[in-house]
Amino acid sequence: MSKRNLRILRFYIIGWTFSMVFLAIIRGVGTEELGELQFDFESSMLISITLGPIFGIISGLAAIWVEKNLYRKLTIGKLLIMRSLYAIGFILLMIFTAYWVYKIYFGTDISIITFAIDEGSGAIYFYILATDFFMTILRQVTLMLGEGNLTKMVRGKFYTPREEERIFMFLDLQSSTTLAERLGHVKYSMLIQDCFNDLGVAVEQNHAEIYQYVGDEAVLTWPLKEGLRKQNCIWAYYNFSELLKKKRGYYEKKYGCLPFFKAGLHSGIVTVTEVGKYKKEIAYHGDTINTAARIQGQCNFLKSEVLLSEDLKNSVGTVNFSFSEKGQVSLKGKVKAVTIYSISK
Repeated sequence: MSKRNLRILRFYIIGWTFSMVFLAIIRGVGTEELGELQFDFESSMLISITLGPIFGIISGLAAIWVEKNLYRKLTIGKLLIMRSLYAIGFILLMIFTAYWVYKIYFGTDISIITFAIDEGSGAIYFYILATDFFMTILRQVTLMLGEGNLTKMVRGKFYTPREEERIFMFLDLQSSTTLAERLGHVKYSMLIQDCFNDLGVAVEQNHAEIYQYVGDEAVLTWPLKEGLRKQNCIWAYYNFSELLKKKRGYYEKKYGCLPFFKAGLHSGIVTVTEVGKYKKEIAYHGDTINTAARIQGQCNFLKSEVLLSEDLKNSVGTVNFSFSEKGQVSLKGKVKAVTIYSISK
């Protein structure tokens, strides 16, 4: 299982376990009569610790499946309806599991129907529906901010600007103006959607973070060590290109073309911080980003699919790839020329 999927599972397991334990605390303090059954703190905690991880695993696996198979087929509204149906299933599972835990633990003969419609059970069912609704919304916020960034923002990690050493890749769709004129704005936007959805596969395989989408351009980033490990920063480009080629039939049938991207990469020190008052986002600032963008801008002039700076080339290693020096290129806004290399497999 990928790191991303493990993070999703961890999110739901922790969330559901905490929610069920919290429910046990507010429900189980003191005692309530349930027919022949004494509902106390000990028994409610036992059920919560049993159900929390079970709900978390089921909910996490469902989220992984939906994000993989139905991402572009469901609006957030439809997703919430689907999750509500899941939550109803959770409730039925909770009733069944809790009933048998009580039956085995206490040896009671109370019927499952009586158990299910106990006084106050409606509030518990509503709590479960509300919890699943909240976690679904929280997951969507996480997707909008980028994996892991919500937790970092809550911790205040980006509140004060700080420096990081990172790799940046600028990916640009080629012949975008021609495609937009031929397809029209709506269908062209659908093409961009499909391309960037497929880009997500490469992002997951090569542990990249998507920093920004700017029109028909995407910006990927890695912490330096993660990007260099197993040459993730280079393989992300080639894995993305191979996926587009594998889906040639789909793209040619729907859009009459095979989309093709060119990339520029550079590494260095950047400043990362939280910006914005009414619309917050995490922003990177520094010469490293500008250089990566301008290296990508040289791809057409140098007739290369992917270019990278000499600094990054010296760090990434030559295993699996060969590099060809393109000379020193004066980039707009920079006093010192940058030596650029093209990459080939």
